[in-house]
Amino acid sequence: MIVMVFAWGVSYLASDENKIIGSTIIEISGFEYSISPMQLLIILVLIILAAWIFLRLISLFLAILRFINGDETAVSRYFDRNRERKGFRALSEGMMALASGEGSIALSKAKRAEKYLKKPSLTNLLAAQAAEIAGEAKHAEEIYKELILDPTTRFVGVRGIMKKRLSEGDTDTALKLAKKAFSLKPKHEETQDVLISLQTLDSDWRGARKTLSAKLKYGNLPRDIHKRRDAVLALSEAAEIIETDKRIDAQVMAIEANRLSPDLVPAAVLVAKEYLADDKKKNAIKVIKKAWESQPHPDLAAIYSEIYEGESPEDREKGFKLLAKMNPKHVETKTMMAEMYLQAEDFPNARRSLGDSYEIMPNVRTLTLIAAIEKGEGADDSVIRKWLTKALSAPRGPQWVCENCSTAHSVWRPTCFNCNALDTLTWMDVPETKAEVALGNERAPFVLDVLNSNDGKADQLDLDVEEDLTEFENSKNDNDGSKS
Repeated sequence: MIVMVFAWGVSYLASDENKIIGSTIIEISGFEYSISPMQLLIILVLIILAAWIFLRLISLFLAILRFINGDETAVSRYFDRNRERKGFRALSEGMMALASGEGSIALSKAKRAEKYLKKPSLTNLLAAQAAEIAGEAKHAEEIYKELILDPTTRFVGVRGIMKKRLSEGDTDTALKLAKKAFSLKPKHEETQDVLISLQTLDSDWRGARKTLSAKLKYGNLPRDIHKRRDAVLALSEAAEIIETDKRIDAQVMAIEANRLSPDLVPAAVLVAKEYLADDKKKNAIKVIKKAWESQPHPDLAAIYSEIYEGESPEDREKGFKLLAKMNPKHVETKTMMAEMYLQAEDFPNARRSLGDSYEIMPNVRTLTLIAAIEKGEGADDSVIRKWLTKALSAPRGPQWVCENCSTAHSVWRPTCFNCNALDTLTWMDVPETKAEVALGNERAPFVLDVLNSNDGKADQLDLDVEEDLTEFENSKNDNDGSKS
């Protein structure tokens, strides 16, 4: 419609029949020019177009002047976008090279990205990781130090240097850096784990408990696991306090550990010892029974034996039977009762209590127990020697084993001495590569009394067995040496 109206107007102005609008006369330097309406319209359009072009040229000229002066213009924005594209392309290629393990290429791409982007917060991290892969540790540390200076990247820089110190084995400096990283970002789970590991390594049990509480607070640890690990740390703190002769503080911490995790055997043992030292036998028995119900253990049996030391055989048997009722089918319960009857020289009941444990689960303890029972019942020396020889080559039995790295420990520890993992030690059977001859008083105190009786026949038997064991051990060592 508009085009039709415009076309009609133009045709109307150009027609000779137009009498309303006459021609326009323009006088320039004595000359008169008669211009028709159509010509006048064309001239006005050309003037407007020329003015628009002139203004655009002036705007372009001013933009060039601003670009030369350093001000932001459309021209500068064009070049900025071009540089940004090149920078991000280099950054992406650097990340791909880093993922592929090509440290030198990633480092060169990081430098190129920094040249175009001018954003150290993006490129320095790539450059630091690339330098580490390329083996330029010193260069990587310098970049991490630059990141520390920027508040927005300070945590990344501290964490990077912390990990470098850990790889170098400088745990003291790493602990300080871990504390700093934790203060900058307390919700960071990896930093929490590293800090707890370093605090336990430094025996800072109280600090480790605070960090553990932070893990629970920020949702990085289930409540039941926190309760168990907090008990482990409280027990470790109590054990350390005992060494300083502060018994009251140690008792408080040990009781708290036992309250948090009643099935934690070392905590139950420590609390029972403290109660026994204060002549609170009933409390000690209650603690041991609670622990025995969930995890029978030789250490619990040993401290329980101390409670009934000096009691009559009848009272002693009655007390041990009460404990046995807490977990009657467990092999540790059978072993405990067999040792108790051995001390009372009641060999038939000792055999009955041990049952077929030495056949179903043969280990050093059960085989030595059956050897002691056989000796007590007057068996031949060859029979006793047979059982002791089997005990030498048998597995040691349950031990404290790290669930993380499968390292066996002779005693319980809050952390594994091999991988430093917290609360990973479990009482379990492990395959043995070399048998151990020594039983240890804490493992079979009653057995040793029976095997070391002072009659000439027994002495001769012990010498014969010792010779056989020595010969067997030497042959095993020779075989191990030839294999290696």
